[in-house]
Amino acid sequence: MRKLTLTLAMLAALSPGLAAAQQTPPCLTAQEFTAVSTFALPGLIRGVAQRCQPVLPQDAFLRSQSENLAQRYAAGRDRAWPEAKAAFLKVGGGLDPQAASLFKAMPDESLKPFVESAVSTMVAQQMPTDRCSAVDRLVMLLSPLPPSSTAEVIGLADGLGARSGQARVGKLALCKA
Repeated sequence: MRKLTLTLAMLAALSPGLAAAQQTPPCLTAQEFTAVSTFALPGLIRGVAQRCQPVLPQDAFLRSQSENLAQRYAAGRDRAWPEAKAAFLKVGGGLDPQAASLFKAMPDESLKPFVESAVSTMVAQQMPTDRCSAVDRLVMLLSPLPPSSTAEVIGLADGLGARSGQARVGKLALCKA
């Protein structure tokens, strides 16, 4: 029962639809978003590859290189984890303080795969397949970069968008730069 409660709470914390219900969602800084990106990239790549496989051509980058890239990007996850965890707890605590307390009490060995699985599953279920070709090309273009540089590019792009105070990734607000 506790595992089911934790699963539902984490999915609620990460779910764009539920984040919209909160009046003042917490925002993430560009640095926090970079840490989250560094941690989440392997799961995101796997989720996108799974979602897009049926609609991409056989020679698409995601169909042939996604697992190698996800494994390479996983190298930077441990360094990013403390700040990424704090950002996940910040977002989760803003949605449900009780859930954040549960997540905070979880050992990292349990929380890390839980968060990665939740991210990968959400992407695999929610990403519109009409974006697969563009995402495939973007991932291919970013793939030569070291994982830390890719996450920094994502954080920088989101930080630039946040200057207006209107930047969002799904329903997640990015703090005004």
